[in-house]
Amino acid sequence: MSQIQLTPAQRKVHRAEAHHLNPVVMVGSDGLTPAVTKEINLALNSHGLIKVRVFSDDRVAREAMFLALADELGAAPIQHIGKLLVLWRPQPEIIKERRVDEDRMAGPRDFKVLKHSTRGGQRPEVKTLRVLGNQRLTAGGTVKRAKPKPKTSLKKRSQT
Repeated sequence: MSQIQLTPAQRKVHRAEAHHLNPVVMVGSDGLTPAVTKEINLALNSHGLIKVRVFSDDRVAREAMFLALADELGAAPIQHIGKLLVLWRPQPEIIKERRVDEDRMAGPRDFKVLKHSTRGGQRPEVKTLRVLGNQRLTAGGTVKRAKPKPKTSLKKRSQT
């Protein structure tokens, strides 16, 4: 793969976005191994913009590693400052199919209910009530089971 070419303005925007990031991958004394390259590839897929810390004192080797990573992974080299390398690659579009389950019922819901005190100058009490799918909350703040649908007779069902 070839590396992505960015304009200086785009590179500046990515440098600003990467400022607060912490390094995601650390390259140790073994250098750029296939396992490290694989981890950097996974990090680029999930984050898009990453920092890589290299624990090597040789600046020329770090520069060569930076350009090799950008070329091998199809990423854009954003910045090489000290022992930090900043790489960017657009995240792939992940299309997730949502399965609609028609048999699924409503889940539990939490409601905050304000109950006033029977005494005059007291603060009202706030309670959190969990209402399940087959329950309802009344105007007075109590939880009641929802009434089931009334059964219709076989005769009425055949008429409709």
